[in-house]
Parts: sequence; structure tokens; C-alpha cells
Amino acid sequence: MTHTLVIVESPTKARTIRSFLPKDFQVHASMGHVRDLPNNASEIPAAQKGQKWANLGVNTTADFEPLYVIPKDKKKVVKELKAALKGATQLLLATDEDREGESISWHLLQLLAPKVPVKRLVFHEITKEAIATALNQTRDLDLELVHAQETRRILDRLVGYTLSPLLWKKVAWGLSAGRVQSVSVRLLVQRERARRAFRSGSYWDLKAILEKSSSPFEAKLVKLSDQKIANGNDFDETTGELKPNANVRLLSEKEAKKLAEDLHSADWNVKAVEEKPTIRKPVPPFTTSTLQQEANRKLRLSARETMRSAQGLYERGFITYMRTDSVHLSTQAIEASRECVESRYGFEYLSKSPRQFSTKSRNAQEAHEAIRPAGENFRAPNETGLDGRDLSLYELIWKRTVASQMAEARLTMLSIDLKVGEASFRATGKRIDFSGFFRAYVEGSDDPEAALEGQEVLLPELVVGDSPKPKNVQALGHQTQPPSRYSEASLVKMLEKEGIGRPSTYASIIGTIVDRGYANLQANSLIPSFTAFAVTALLEEHFPDLVDTSFTARMESTLDEISTGKVQWLPYLEGFYKGNDGLEKQVLQREGDIDPGLSRTIDLEGLPCVVRIGRFGAYLESKRVSEDGEEELIKATLPQEMTPGELDEEKVELILRQKTEGPESLGLDPDSGDHIYLLFGQYGPYVQRGQVSEDAPKPKRASLPKGVKPEELSLDDALGLLRLPRLLGEHQDGGKIQAGLGRFGPYVVWSKGKGEKDYRSLKGEDDVLTVDLNRALELLAMPKRGRGGRTALKDLGNPKGSDENIQVYDGPYGLYVKQGKVNASLPEGKGADQITLDEAVELLAAKVASKKPGRRSTKSKTSSKSASKSTSKSASKSVSKSTSKSTTKSASKSLSNKVRATTKSGRLRASAVKVIKPGNI
Repeated sequence: MTHTLVIVESPTKARTIRSFLPKDFQVHASMGHVRDLPNNASEIPAAQKGQKWANLGVNTTADFEPLYVIPKDKKKVVKELKAALKGATQLLLATDEDREGESISWHLLQLLAPKVPVKRLVFHEITKEAIATALNQTRDLDLELVHAQETRRILDRLVGYTLSPLLWKKVAWGLSAGRVQSVSVRLLVQRERARRAFRSGSYWDLKAILEKSSSPFEAKLVKLSDQKIANGNDFDETTGELKPNANVRLLSEKEAKKLAEDLHSADWNVKAVEEKPTIRKPVPPFTTSTLQQEANRKLRLSARETMRSAQGLYERGFITYMRTDSVHLSTQAIEASRECVESRYGFEYLSKSPRQFSTKSRNAQEAHEAIRPAGENFRAPNETGLDGRDLSLYELIWKRTVASQMAEARLTMLSIDLKVGEASFRATGKRIDFSGFFRAYVEGSDDPEAALEGQEVLLPELVVGDSPKPKNVQALGHQTQPPSRYSEASLVKMLEKEGIGRPSTYASIIGTIVDRGYANLQANSLIPSFTAFAVTALLEEHFPDLVDTSFTARMESTLDEISTGKVQWLPYLEGFYKGNDGLEKQVLQREGDIDPGLSRTIDLEGLPCVVRIGRFGAYLESKRVSEDGEEELIKATLPQEMTPGELDEEKVELILRQKTEGPESLGLDPDSGDHIYLLFGQYGPYVQRGQVSEDAPKPKRASLPKGVKPEELSLDDALGLLRLPRLLGEHQDGGKIQAGLGRFGPYVVWSKGKGEKDYRSLKGEDDVLTVDLNRALELLAMPKRGRGGRTALKDLGNPKGSDENIQVYDGPYGLYVKQGKVNASLPEGKGADQITLDEAVELLAAKVASKKPGRRSTKSKTSSKSASKSTSKSASKSVSKSTSKSTTKSASKSLSNKVRATTKSGRLRASAVKVIKPGNI
């Protein structure tokens, strides 16, 4: 039977688009990229295995011709697509509309070699109207977009695969370098260096609570004897002292308290009242970058989580394409936004005329419309059927889009100057005269202390000559604070501002930085590791251009110019990689000059020792004079969780003293009489009951929960941790409930019997030592979340003979059932409400059977159980692997394939190149 074959990237997108196409259209998913440069030696074809350039995947001696291979996990997909092409009368390549999507289509075209007409089907939202329009406006493949993407892919491979082996030799095995990744890491390190160099200054000022007509308001001291009072901006960050040119009055604690006491009974007079009208205009709709920033600020989502959720919303038809630099809205979107404003908020909240925004970001490209709700009529968030993270993100997008067509907010900025003796105070406020777009949306801030734009601060009606009464005058001491660490939001903002990389790659870049151990994410801050310090120092000294923001931004601009034909790709790659100043020669020349010992050494200011990077992580190295007068070298492992920002002289002395003298006792356990010790290990601080001995080779130990500072740990807290797990009580349905501390943090667990247990992690406000039965029952009643914070759509129950329930989830590639660590996709057309327990059991069994059992001995029957367990594990691993690859590796794999254009040899030569995900090596 003849048909039209449509190929998209994912099953979810396929399922959504299928309902909008004619019946004789078949839709298949490529599961992301179908080709890429070799990821490891095993993927290199036999014909190229002996070639020097084969591991690089790019033949630098033959016009940078890329070597594309089909990964093992994509061979079945390609086979199925070829089978689907048989009988087709035309092929429509409906991959995403950006450069990466164009690249995937080009690779599919090269692999499938169709003999039927081929067209690109392009749309920026998956709605019935958009698909119908796209079917009438199909086009040819855009080779300029392909070339731009593949040039980036090759360039990033050259950087990553040339520098990373050098880092393995000189710093530590398994490290990676990347064109954008390494610059991002340097930004984190530079900020941490500034924090370490920071010296805090102290200053005092006064705050008064005054009252007029029973209305209290706050005023702050600004001048004394007509001299400005010092504040945090007047201090030198490197000395903690006032800046030399700061003409300010620095109050001491004694002076401030004496002044506060004197002013409490003095007469206060209003000297000036100022009201300044102003307006606030709504911010543009979301781009990829601003969506990642706001989702991080408001929803505390990582860039990776934001893009994963946005991808799912797009593929299910809720929002427009989520990789875009444009703030433009189509006429349809503007009309839909204005309709929402008028119906929900009223006509007076509409902007006077449709508001359009212009894109200002450097090197803007990708799709041509902002991220917004899909369709001609925007679904209100409560009408979508979404929940959890997806609902929160959709609501954020809906509000920002609608707010863009609302009237400006009209404000009056208030200021009152008061005089009391020789002191001058000022009260400031803000009155919202017309809320305008504030009704729908107020933009967040990277400064957690900053007041929201829409927050009103009212002052009482005062006129010159009024005498408000002081209720309280308080002297306040302040310490200047070091520069804030980067959050994901502020790092994304900085990268975009500097023109470094593409916003669509920021999620994978930040993910790689964290995954490779260059930074830890704590309290929404990216904290660089000791490894990040060592690698950055090496690159700064020997390859300064590659970590220079200006150089990287110029490189990004050049790559964009390649896509428009202004710059030729081959001469550019030749100049970058070859010649006397090329990367290849630089690495060869400097490799011998780099001392591994020095490269692995981090000399942090203010420490009596050095930090070195070893095979098992960072450690301290210090020279001490022993009791017999001889110099000895002391080495002590640093806890994995410790960062350069936390390591100070006090912690160094404690760790080294424990190494040489043994741990210090916190006190005695009243039950056993043993000493309780606080120790530092490779995995962080922990407490231990008693010493290691022949009688007690493994004394009881307990890790400190996250957020607990070792210096603040009491003996009672230590004893409480060592007594975990503790019994909280009985569940109403039978079985014990306990609180404990495990590998993934504190938890409560309900032991249901027959080995079945139900776990829930404690929340941030819970304390494992004090949580009670009622709170545990409350947590256990909450739905259990799967990978990525997903909530089960349906619980199918417990199959006979099994201890684990089977549940249905909605993932980035569609619906699937999950039992333990094994996942299996639901057949096309089968919904969560239609799947039965028996059908789910069959799907999971087929999934396990499709995987090869682990290498285990089969000599005894006892091994069958472990083999089955191994099979189950491998099944779950491969499912997880393919899921993550589809979002990160899928982006890079198809891009490279496009590099082969159509020449006499049947290849696209290296004129089409793409940006590899930096550091994805």
C-alpha cells in the first residue's frame, strides 16, 4: 500500500503530529540523531582503524573530511526507517526547524538514499493549523544551515579531542575540554578566585521606625553633619578597607549606638517630599536563554530540566519550538495574547496597540518566533491537564506571553527626607497607581534580596514641616559580602551577553560541567571544584585564547558568518587547526613544557599547604617538622564535597591534625562508654563510635546530613545520627515506619512485609533526628516520583510473585511502564488508561528478554537469579542511556552526518560543519 513517509525525531512528536495528518501518511521517529563521529575506538570501521586521524573522527589531511558512523543503538532504527520507506511515494523530513534539525534531516537523506521525492516539512508549533500550513509550504533541504551546524561539530571535535588527552596526561584521567565548556568553567573559577581574595569590611548605620497618623514607616540614616554615611559600595574588596577616594563617614559600633540613643528622644522634621511618576514596560516573550534563566530563578529548575520539560511540551503541542533566539511574535500569537488579556483582565489592561519586540541578542538565529503557548487560542494553564513541573513551566510561558500585550504599569516613586539634629534620614517607597502587566507577570531577579518589581512599598501622607514620632531607632552592623557565585541563570545570562556558544547548547554545557566534576550545584549556586581550578590554570597559562571570552565570542561570530557564506569554512578550519599558530602544533610544542606535578598543584592564598589533584581526588600536602626535628611530608585526603571556596586555614589545620594525631573526641556515648569521633573521609565528614580495633574492625559510622556544618555538630546530634534508623511507629495498614540516613540523604521508610518497602526522601525543612510519625505518614501519602521528578500517571499494581509495583509514566519519548529499574515503552496508540497489568508484565518481560544476560557462571542454579538481575539491570541501563542520549547526544550525532555533501565521490565534503556539544567527548 502506497503512503507518504514522515520522519520526526521522537515518538512523542510522532504521536502528536499523526493526528493532524491524512490517513495515508505514516509517521516514524528517528530517535534523535542517526549518525555521528565515532564515540570510541570500537565504532571506527575496519577500513579506517589504522589511520592516525581515525580516533579524532576527522581527516585533517583531507580537507577535514568527517568520518560518520551509525552507533549500535541506532542501527535498528535505520533499518526500520528503510523498511518504512519501501512503498512510499514521497518522503517528508519533519525534524526541528533549527540548524540541528536541518542536520538530522540531511543525515537521514544520506543514509536512506530515497528514490522518491523528498521535501522538508517545517513548523514551529505542532497544531492542526500549523501542520496544514506546513504541508502546503514544503521546501528543499537548506545546505547552508547544514554546513553551519557541521562546521561547529567538527571544530568542537578538534578542540575537545586535541586538548582532552593533554589534560589526561597532565592533570587527571577522564577530564574533558571544550570550546564553550572550558570558557564557562573559567568564569566559575574567576568568580571563586574573587571570592577567596575578598576581604570583608564592617560598617554601621541606623534604621528608624517612625509613625504618622498611626501609619509606621522606615527610614535610614544617609548623612551625618552633611557627610555621607559609608555603605558596602564604599569598601575595597581586596583590603576590606574604605576606598582611598571615598569621602564618607564610617561610624563605629559605639558611635552608632550612642547616636541611636540620642535620636530616639529628639524632634524629627520632614524637610522634603518627592513623588516621581514612572512607568514599567513588560519584558519580551521568552527565548531559550531567558526561559532557562527565569525557570531557574522562579522554579529552581536546572537548564537541563527546563529544556527537557520544554521539549516535551513542544512535542505534545502545548508550546512553540523551544530553541530560539527570537522575541518576535506572530500576528496569530499577538491576537491570541490580546484575547486572553481582554477576557481575563479586562479591556483597560490591554496595551494601546499590539506590541512587537525586536531581537537584540548577539548572533541571533535558530527559529523565528519566541517561545509561547501553541495555537490560535492559548489554553489557560488550568485547562491543559498538565501537572507538576510541566504545568509550572507552561504557566510561566503563558503568563510572560500574555503580559507582553498588556498595558504598562504606572508607578510613583516616593522619597521623604527627614532631619533630626545633625543627622539626615531618608524613607523611600513605591506606589502602584495602575498595575498593568504586573497583574500577570513580574520578572525575577538574580539577587535574592532584591524586591520584586511589582511589590508596593507605601509611605504615609506627609508634607514639609510634619514631625513624625520615632517608635524605634536601631543601630545596625553590616559586613560587606563577597561577589555572588554564578547560578545557572546568571551563568546563562553571562554566556549570552558575551556571545559565547548558542543558547540551545547551554543546558548540555552546564550539565557536562557538573557531570564531569568541574562544579557542584549547591543551593542553586555553581561552585567550582579543585579540578576546575587546576584545569583552568593550565589552559590560562598555555592556551589563553581558548579560555578567553572575547576570542571565543569572535569564533562564534565567524561560525555564524560561515552559514551565510561570508566566510569560507575550509580556510577557517585550516587556520585554526594547522600552521605554526594552529591548535595541533601548539599542543605538540607545549606538551613537553607542561610539568604534570605543577599542573596538579593548586596554591590557594592563605593556606599553610598546597592542594594537589591525585588519582582519587584532591588532597592536602604539607611539610612539617617532626618531634625528632626531621622534616616530613604529610598528605591528607580532602572530602569529595569540599570545594576551594570552603577550604580555609582552620579546616586545613583540623584535617592535618586528624591525620597526624588522630581524631578528636566529641565526648562519650553514655550507653557504651565509647568515645564519639568526628572524622573527615573521602566522601565527607562523618561520626564514629569508638576506634578501629581487632575486636571492632568496623565501628558504627554515620555521615553528616547535607547542610550540617562539622564545627557546629554537638555530641547529642552525633549520638542521634549513630542511632539511626529510629522507629517512628506503626502504619495503620501494618508494618513499621522508620527514619534513617542513606546514600541519597535522609528518608522515611514503611516496611510493608515480605521484603516490600516504601521510601520517601525528607524535605529540606525536615530533620531526620526529630521527624515524627505524623510527618512520615504525610510524606508516604505523597505520590512517588520517577526519574526527572516525574509523577506516575497510573499504578497498575503488584504482579503475582513480584515485590514491586508497575507504574505508567510519561517521558520525553512517550508513555512507558516501569517496574524497579526496567522500563518498556507502550505500543503506539495505547494510552495510560488502556494498558492493563498483564499487558505491562508482557512488555517488561519482552524488554528484559531482548537484553543479553551479564557474564555470569551458569554452572549452578543459584546463578540464574543473579543473571536475571543482571539482565534486568542492563535493560534499565540501556533504556536510561537511550533516553538521555536522545536529548544530548542526539543533538550532536545527526549534525556531523550532514557534513558530507554531494560531490563526485558521493559525499558532502567537509563544507558543512556543526558545533559539537563542548566537552561531549
